[in-house]
Amino acid sequence: MKTQTISKKKIKTLSSNNGKDKIPPLENGDRLSRADFERRYEAMSNVKAELIEGLVYMSSPVRLKQHGEPSGEIITWIGVYSANTKGTKFADNSTVRLDLDNEPQPDAILYIKEEFGGNSYISTDDYLEGSPELVVEIAASTVSRDANEKKKVYRRNGVQEYILWRVYDEEIDWFVLEEDKYISLEKDRNGIIESQLFSGLKLNVDAMLEGDLQKVLSDLQKGLKSKKHKNFVKSLVK
Repeated sequence: MKTQTISKKKIKTLSSNNGKDKIPPLENGDRLSRADFERRYEAMSNVKAELIEGLVYMSSPVRLKQHGEPSGEIITWIGVYSANTKGTKFADNSTVRLDLDNEPQPDAILYIKEEFGGNSYISTDDYLEGSPELVVEIAASTVSRDANEKKKVYRRNGVQEYILWRVYDEEIDWFVLEEDKYISLEKDRNGIIESQLFSGLKLNVDAMLEGDLQKVLSDLQKGLKSKKHKNFVKSLVK
């Protein structure tokens, strides 16, 4: 009987086509471990996905008025504050490893650097691990998730302040963590809310909702020039 021989090249081709090395794509509603979520997410491109309570959520295309512009204005506001506050950093649309079942991708974060006493750190593979001190979500079609599941996750993981911009409702909610509960901060008579943790971080809510970024930044500058802000910066010592 004649024995059939297969070349090494042929064996390699057959092995590469057996499907075992293929990474399945993420799908809305997948229930995954964080490690499997990251493995699949990193194999995809041009998508935004989050793991919330072990469940995969994938975002729809981003609209300009409903998300792009509000996100840009929030990032500008936070960025100006961080640029004037040594020991803090900010980021937009960055994955955060909160715990084993939750890996959200907030629209904006403001955090205290680890060496200045912050609660989070940058991993060797360039992810933020732990809880940033302040998280912002811009919610249009995702408002139910951001106001419920995500809010619970952020509270449980010790995110000190959570800002939720409900675009359709034309409202901005600012929550602060007190005794393991999120308490809503109220505007003063000038329409301004100030962070309880980041002294000097003032937000003119009415101006932000009206798209008056110049007024927002003008009021922020007043906070940055305050004695409270100067004392806060001094308190962030390595």
